[in-house]
Amino acid sequence: MIKQEIIDKVLDAARIEEVVGDFVDLKKRGTSLIGNCPFHHEKTPSFHVSVSKGIYKCFGCGVGGDSLKFVMELEKFSYPEGIKYLANKYSIEVEEVERSPAQLAAQDKRESLYVLSAWASKFFKDEMWTTEMGQVIGLHYFKERGYREDIIKKFELGYSPDNWTALVDAATKAGFHPDYLKEIGLAIERDDKSLYDRFRGRVMFPIHNLTGRVIGFGGRTLKTDKKVPKYVNSPESDIYHKSDVLYGLNFAKKAIMEEDNCYLVEGYADVISTHQAGVENVVSSSGTSLTTAQIRLIARFTKNVTILYDGDEAGIKASLRGTDMLLEEGLNVKILLFPDGNDPDSYVKTYGSSVFKSYIKENQQDFIFYKTRILLRDTNNDPIKRAEVIRDVVESIALIPDEIKVSVFIRECSNLLDIEERILLSELNKIRISKSKKADKDFGKKSTPVMGAGAPPMDGPPADFFMTDEERGGAAPLAPETSAQQITSEILQEREIIRILINYGDYLATWEGDGDIPVAGVLLSNIADVNFEDKAAAFILNVYREAVEKFEIPEAKQFYSNQDAAVAELAINCVASKYNLSENWNDDKRKIYVTQEYEHLKVLVVTSIYRIKKRKITREMVKIREELKTEKDDANVEVLIFKYQKLKDAEKMLGGLLGNTVVK
Repeated sequence: MIKQEIIDKVLDAARIEEVVGDFVDLKKRGTSLIGNCPFHHEKTPSFHVSVSKGIYKCFGCGVGGDSLKFVMELEKFSYPEGIKYLANKYSIEVEEVERSPAQLAAQDKRESLYVLSAWASKFFKDEMWTTEMGQVIGLHYFKERGYREDIIKKFELGYSPDNWTALVDAATKAGFHPDYLKEIGLAIERDDKSLYDRFRGRVMFPIHNLTGRVIGFGGRTLKTDKKVPKYVNSPESDIYHKSDVLYGLNFAKKAIMEEDNCYLVEGYADVISTHQAGVENVVSSSGTSLTTAQIRLIARFTKNVTILYDGDEAGIKASLRGTDMLLEEGLNVKILLFPDGNDPDSYVKTYGSSVFKSYIKENQQDFIFYKTRILLRDTNNDPIKRAEVIRDVVESIALIPDEIKVSVFIRECSNLLDIEERILLSELNKIRISKSKKADKDFGKKSTPVMGAGAPPMDGPPADFFMTDEERGGAAPLAPETSAQQITSEILQEREIIRILINYGDYLATWEGDGDIPVAGVLLSNIADVNFEDKAAAFILNVYREAVEKFEIPEAKQFYSNQDAAVAELAINCVASKYNLSENWNDDKRKIYVTQEYEHLKVLVVTSIYRIKKRKITREMVKIREELKTEKDDANVEVLIFKYQKLKDAEKMLGGLLGNTVVK
């Protein structure tokens, strides 16, 4: 267990813009920071970060929370793991009871796999640094490649002993379950059900996720036997999906945002060598074909990608088609070909970092133009082949979502291909029409999704609010409901009370007595006889009641990290706002003044009290009507009718105060 004072210290230290900024490229807009949401795919930013409130909120898919909630949701951390991640980021020491690896592994399966991967990474490092064979074989290999010790330690490189069961034996002794060793591919099962090491006799490259946790491994053999595969990689598991991971991104993300460019290379060695040379905005797809998920990872941090190829033109041609996906996702793509058979690893080692950077800057070419030139080179003036090249190039241009870029590429390629611009535009339109028809046809084969549980997220403003504008009397709309709970008008009224408490609870009710009573006190004293149906709203209400009795007002942020997801979600939705008043308004120069909600607190508070009181009265009236249907005693009937009439009068009075007309 982590002490509460440590948790409070971590949450106080965590800056939402810094935590989210490690994973999302944020741009300032008004008083908020915005970026593309990391929780669902979008091309138009709807993900907002409020520095003053310490929260994030996506108005596309509805997610929201504070710094802790963000890392927990993004990296699937448990609550303690989320606290530890933030504590490590802000150099806060976390004191807790020491637990053995076996005890740690007794947690849920996914967390156990993370623990086992971290343990295996340490095992490989220790084998390389502390054993004679590890130093002679593993460490010697890395140093022979020119890697400094600080770089070897930074990437947590290691060595797996050339022994059939070295890791299996050590893991078993540490208390790890054999099934987990198989699950993440550290061990392979024989026919007799016994296990042996997958990576024996190899130098090891741990693969990290965005937060730096080890999720898999790549192992390179040092043997010259051609029957032995050069590289062996971890298989797919619950924590490792190779199509969703870019090697080195955990180290490169900050540099990518600073440089506003991502260098994409092919292997582990390319990434490590360039980092050692001081070029850190470099990642690798680790030998796999580039996937849409990997591209979207890059798009979180930059819209600019430079692909660094070695000198193999045949390989480049084969990968051109796959590179089109970068264009389709709206990225700006450049290509760089290294000379004389060099790759990024060998070039930076031969010429150094300054020449490496200069070469990239001076020789990178736009992908569309590079593709046009390289394909034209092989046509040998054959008109059929030339026509195929033209169509291929136009298909790539058709993928670009930005119409201005499309126009520029069409004009430039018209010159390169020596063909009229209008013909290229005609072909472009044909391709787009054909693609649109195919998309419509495919869509027609599928049933139309219904918004709700399981429906895909939508970009744009929230579809519904806690209360209608008429019910709220002009109050700001709240975010969409995401839980499966049926939302009634009564629950909406309860949540409106919570919204007022969280946003204005500490404001003074200037219309009450001497004006030194907080809004929370006025509101709570007037609804003391009201019980809430919504569990999350009831929890927050009770926290406020207990605090007000002690002459205190709770801070909204104490609810953001509540372990009850419904409580945290409600609190975030109460304070999140997609729109903020521009700094150009309410100034003396323009003489344009917009009234704020807090300037009409009396109306807001009194109206909310009247509404929830009216709801209570209406329920009592319904209850009496039901009793009258079965009551046989005339005296009791008379009493019930008297009570009903009193409630009817009260309902009519409240209705008049609210501007409602009661007709029943």
